[in-house]
Amino acid sequence: MSQALLFYFFAAVAVLSALGVVFHPRPARALLCLVVTMFALAVHFTLLGAYFVAMAHLIVYAGAVLVLFLFVIMLQGAGAREIALHQRFNIIYLLPAGLVSILLAGGLIALIRGSAFQALKSVDGTAENIGTLLFSQYLLPFEWTSLLILLGVFAAIALAKKDAA
Repeated sequence: MSQALLFYFFAAVAVLSALGVVFHPRPARALLCLVVTMFALAVHFTLLGAYFVAMAHLIVYAGAVLVLFLFVIMLQGAGAREIALHQRFNIIYLLPAGLVSILLAGGLIALIRGSAFQALKSVDGTAENIGTLLFSQYLLPFEWTSLLILLGVFAAIALAKKDAA
């Protein structure tokens, strides 16, 4: 019962802090909301028994990538000033973003309906076994993760760039 309560609590934390990332007017504080989201996701990995993934998630994402994003935002001088909602979400980009979101949601629905999820296999915790599983059975989620990292870099650049006007 306590695992279910932890799951729901950290799921709510992850969703609320993700909304803070999208809607917070100050980029530096939005990035701090993203750090909270990453910690909540690491707790979910821990609840699933994926301790290696949880630690790698904290070290790589919360520790390295987000600190790099914070440096870029601070060096550009965009961290303390508020950016209006209409400036962050340009109408030109809403249509492609909506189409990509619909395609991703459709792909997830097709994936869930098309295959029955098997129970998690017990994995010997060596780096060799994790690497073998990562690059064989879990190659597609690994590639999706690299795509999400690339999109995060683009988002950080878009937040940090100065207006041409």
